[in-house]
Amino acid sequence: MAGHSKWANIQHRKGRQDAARSKLFSKLSKEITVAAKMGDPDPEKNPRLRLAVKEAKSNSVPKDVIERAIKKSTAGDGEEYEEIRYEGYGPNGIAVIVEAMTDNRNRTASNVRSTFSKNGGNLGETGSVGFMFERKGEIAYEAGVGDADDVLMAAIEAGAEDVESSEDGHLIYCADTDLHEVSNALETDLGESQSTKLIWKPTTTTELDVDGLRSLMKLVDALEDDDDVQRVTTNFEANDEVMAAL
Repeated sequence: MAGHSKWANIQHRKGRQDAARSKLFSKLSKEITVAAKMGDPDPEKNPRLRLAVKEAKSNSVPKDVIERAIKKSTAGDGEEYEEIRYEGYGPNGIAVIVEAMTDNRNRTASNVRSTFSKNGGNLGETGSVGFMFERKGEIAYEAGVGDADDVLMAAIEAGAEDVESSEDGHLIYCADTDLHEVSNALETDLGESQSTKLIWKPTTTTELDVDGLRSLMKLVDALEDDDDVQRVTTNFEANDEVMAAL
C-alpha cells in the first residue's frame, strides 16, 4: 500500500490554487444542493451531502453559504440539475474526464465540445477513456499528521486500499462505496482531513514535457471556467523539472 504518484499531488495542488474563489464556491454549493435534493437534507443522514459539506468546509466556504445551499434543495422552485460525464482526449493524447451538473444538457454538451476543439482536444463517446480510470474515494491529510508508517497503519485499520505519502502530505484511497465509513474511521485516529471526495484515479498515465503540460493546462482551465463543469480529471504525469518550468 506504499508508493507515490505525482499526478495526484499535482492535481490536488492545482485544484486548490487555480480555481477562482467565487466560482469554486458556486460549484461546491451546487454539489451540496444536488446532494441534499437526492437524499435527506440532514448531513448526518445523507453520506453524499456530508461529504459535500466537508469538502466545502475544507475549501473555506462560509457556513451561511453552505446552509443556503441546503435550504435551496427544499425550496421547491430551484433548478433541476442533471449529472453528466464527458470523456475525451486533450493535447498529446491525454485522457480527460469532465464531470458536469447542468440544467440544460444541450448547452453544456455544445460548450464542452467547443472547448475541447478550441484547445487541441477531441471530445469522445462515453467510455472512450473511462477504462483508463477507476472510481475511488480519496482522503487527503497534511504531512504533519504523522509519518508514512503511522498513516499507513491507520489507513489499513480504517479499511483503505492504498496510501501515497510524500513531503506534500498523505493521500489515502479506498473503494468508492467505502468512502463515508473509511473517512469516519480515519477521523478517529488522524483527525479532520484536508479533503474527502470521490475521484477518478488513473490506472495508466502519460508523461508530458513543458509544452505539452502548458497545452493541457490551457484546456483544463478553459473547461473549469465553464459554470456547468464541476471537475476535470486527466491522466498526465510530469517530472519535477517540468513542473518547475511552468
